[in-house]
Amino acid sequence: MIEAGYARTMARYNAWQNRQLTEILTGVPDDELRKDRGAFFGSIMETLNHILWGDTMWMSRFNSDISPPLIPSDQHREFTPTFAVWSAERFRMDGAIRLWADSLDTVALKGQLTWYSGMTKRDLSEPLETCVVHMFNHQTHHRGQVHAMMTAAGLPAPVTDIVFMPKDE
Repeated sequence: MIEAGYARTMARYNAWQNRQLTEILTGVPDDELRKDRGAFFGSIMETLNHILWGDTMWMSRFNSDISPPLIPSDQHREFTPTFAVWSAERFRMDGAIRLWADSLDTVALKGQLTWYSGMTKRDLSEPLETCVVHMFNHQTHHRGQVHAMMTAAGLPAPVTDIVFMPKDE
């Protein structure tokens, strides 16, 4: 399905996208970030928190050095209390994702990942490569929602085309 190079490229892409979002959204008033814009998770901030909560959960499954989120899944929209805290945690998680991806080898991706899902209340087992693809797809999907909310709010939106990602990212 995938090779380790895919995970490294997507980890770079994820960090680049989040860096652009941070640059654009820094200084936007909190009430604008929390305004319900009719998206699946409501606001820009709630959607950003959902992505970060999900990344933290997946990375805790991929890397035993990373702790799972301290808040339950039903509170994922409030994962961080402020944009400044989100920015710091996002930067930290993006670094952890990059380090993890850089250490991956393709053979490891062919193994199974087994975990207990608090959302479904059962044990699950899937190929690791499927879970890795899911994590990166999940990020991209919900960042697309953030992009749409930013555009609707009259904010500039980041470049999202992976082919335009700077080579030094």
